[in-house]
Amino acid sequence: MIPETFEQWQHCMTVDCGLALTPGFCAQRLQALNNPRDHHTQRLIALYGADHLSKLIQWFEQAS
Repeated sequence: MIPETFEQWQHCMTVDCGLALTPGFCAQRLQALNNPRDHHTQRLIALYGADHLSKLIQWFEQAS
């Protein structure tokens, strides 16, 4: 399932994936997600679209 809300995404990240949404982790992810040259960001856009990328950026900003 692809999360549609912050709450779903947060649960997926912290419970399902066991990741801690620390300020440092969020900052690293935001740096990559805001870099159009980042290979993983390019792949994410190709698979899920720019709208999903925008959601992820908002969610990481909210989590941090």
